[in-house]
Amino acid sequence: MRNRPPRAAPVRSVESPAISRRRLFGAGALAASTLTVAGCSTPLAAGLLGTQLDPEVIVYWNLFGGGDGVRMQDMETAYREEYGESSLQATTLTWGNPYYSKLTLATVGNQPPDVAVAHLTRAKPLWTGGILDPITEKDLAGVGLTTEDFNAQAWKAQVTDGQNIAIPLDTHPFTLFYNKEVCDQAGLLDADGLLVDLTGMDAFEAALAEISAVTEGLAITVANVAETSTPWRFFWTLYNQLDAATPFLEDDGATISVDEESFLEVMGRIQSWVDQGWLNSALDYATSQTTMFTGGSGFYLQGEWEISTAQSIDGLEFGMAPIPQLYDRQAVQADSHTFILPRKDRSPEQRQQAMEFIKAMLEQSFTWAEGGHVPSYMPAFESAEYQALEPQKYYAASADYAVYDDPAWYGGSGSTFESTVGAQLGLVQQGVLTPEQALQAIRAQLEIYTSTPSPL
Repeated sequence: MRNRPPRAAPVRSVESPAISRRRLFGAGALAASTLTVAGCSTPLAAGLLGTQLDPEVIVYWNLFGGGDGVRMQDMETAYREEYGESSLQATTLTWGNPYYSKLTLATVGNQPPDVAVAHLTRAKPLWTGGILDPITEKDLAGVGLTTEDFNAQAWKAQVTDGQNIAIPLDTHPFTLFYNKEVCDQAGLLDADGLLVDLTGMDAFEAALAEISAVTEGLAITVANVAETSTPWRFFWTLYNQLDAATPFLEDDGATISVDEESFLEVMGRIQSWVDQGWLNSALDYATSQTTMFTGGSGFYLQGEWEISTAQSIDGLEFGMAPIPQLYDRQAVQADSHTFILPRKDRSPEQRQQAMEFIKAMLEQSFTWAEGGHVPSYMPAFESAEYQALEPQKYYAASADYAVYDDPAWYGGSGSTFESTVGAQLGLVQQGVLTPEQALQAIRAQLEIYTSTPSPL
């Protein structure tokens, strides 16, 4: 067990601007609008309600549930074994807006955790609102890290206003799952039992036709009932494969800049797959995966985190692959879980301890990768242990061409933007709206957010 020197009295960080009165009231309003969503059962970490924080303990907040939550707890246990049972106070809060609202509220009250997790796409509005401390080259060097230790795409994506605002733990891309038994019957597996190359629209649609002939029905499933994030990930992947594609949002979310022709091409293609009988018109999250697991389709599109679900199905032979390049270039929707330093009074010793905690978590990236996420920490990614991990190694290259959601105060993973836009995209897949009607509805429904300044 390692011992640390006593921590000096905190001093105010000089890297970040002070949180303004406007940000304080804005954050309070934002938190008030969503704080009750989590319910009374949500555990509240020290600091949220103004309780005292032990300066010798790392206070860490995250939002991980399910298999991710179990693996993170294992990583936390390993940290405690190294530094002492009382060295870490870890709290898990409700995923999505409730988590980010509580983090904001604690930070403007100068009682945030020492380290927190944030999706990369949610870290950007936190930074814009003055909620984060930057992570300097000195911070990195103090624990033996450099920018070259991280996946280049994820690292580049976190840089904002010329500052490092987050340290990526992973990339979690939208991914193609396939039923090996169905695909074998359709003639789509190579000699090693892996999916053949399906680059190009013609090759992919031919594969859908072959699978449909085997299943006598669906070839591919994508959730779209009571589910809005998946339709967005599906669309954003294909949209960004088009050379003509522009950002969906610009000016930090104040401008809708989506390329209409590209939007209509992608949604028209999705609609045509439904009309052909290859793609489901309406399935919820669970049924979309169960259909593939039971041989009712050959392909299933979802985040790679569903690897744990697939592995739990007795007798299921499945594989995973990057979503093929169907248009002009490789692209796949993704996000990254990152570590952030919420803005607070810190001494140099406190910054060092926070960075040591982050480094300790990065060094356990293989544990994290077993749940499907692609490690951003290159020593872990390049290790023989990870490169032998199946099926993870077959889609890991997706991290190199990951496309993140455009920055907006109402955007990012699990956000108002995803739920608003994803709902309309799902209705196109269901046949309720035409692509043109969906785009019109999206513009109308986003207007209140594009015309409203950030509350931070």
